[in-house]
Amino acid sequence: MPQIDEIIHQPVRLKIMAALLASGADAEVEFTFLRGRLGCTDGNLGSHLDKLTAARYISARKAFLGRKPVTYLSATRTGRRAFEDHVTALQDIIRPPDAA
Repeated sequence: MPQIDEIIHQPVRLKIMAALLASGADAEVEFTFLRGRLGCTDGNLGSHLDKLTAARYISARKAFLGRKPVTYLSATRTGRRAFEDHVTALQDIIRPPDAA
C-alpha cells in the first residue's frame, strides 16, 4: 500500500505537483505562472522548488527570452509516480472500510 509522501504532503508542494501534473505529462510550466497560480512569493516558491528538485520530483530548465531569464519547471517520472502514490494513499485513508 502506498504511503503518504512527507515531501509532497506539505500544502505548497502538493499544489506545485498538482499544477505541474495538471499541465500534462511532459509539460513545462514557467516559474511566474506557478507563482501567480499559487499566490507565493518568489522566495517561498523557490524554497519549495528546491526541496522538490532535491528529491528529483521536478526538474528546472533555465532559458532566456531575449535578455530576460526564464525558468521552466516540469515533473519528472519519479515525481509523477510519487504524486500518484501519494494520492492513492490519501484515497486509501478516506475509502470506507467496506469498500476495500
